[in-house]
Amino acid sequence: VTIDYSSPAVKERVIWGELEPYGKMWRTGANEATTLMLEKDMKVGGKLIPAGKYALFTIPGKDEWTIVINSEWDQWGAYNYDESKDVHRFKVKPKMLEENQERLKFDIREDGTVILKWEKISVPFEIG
Repeated sequence: VTIDYSSPAVKERVIWGELEPYGKMWRTGANEATTLMLEKDMKVGGKLIPAGKYALFTIPGKDEWTIVINSEWDQWGAYNYDESKDVHRFKVKPKMLEENQERLKFDIREDGTVILKWEKISVPFEIG
């Protein structure tokens, strides 16, 4: 599993609900859309996804996030996002971080848990 992303910084801004509005599609990083590369068929959020390269979008929410795997990986941001090219969508619960995460970061753990962290929020989901 490889996640390729540009890592924006908080820079004393309010991220969730302001810079990145709740309920709006987000590129899950800065600049080009974040990509997810699977070297073999794997379950992502409970669904078997074929090996390949995908865009990884998210829809942040105060109490729930939607993770979106989209087949159109080569795009700038989410400006040309096309829902008809979604491979899978699933919902996850965000968690609060004790300390501020200044730059967006993805942790990929050996147990298959992927954790997006930025500002005071972490968003875990499963790949396996």
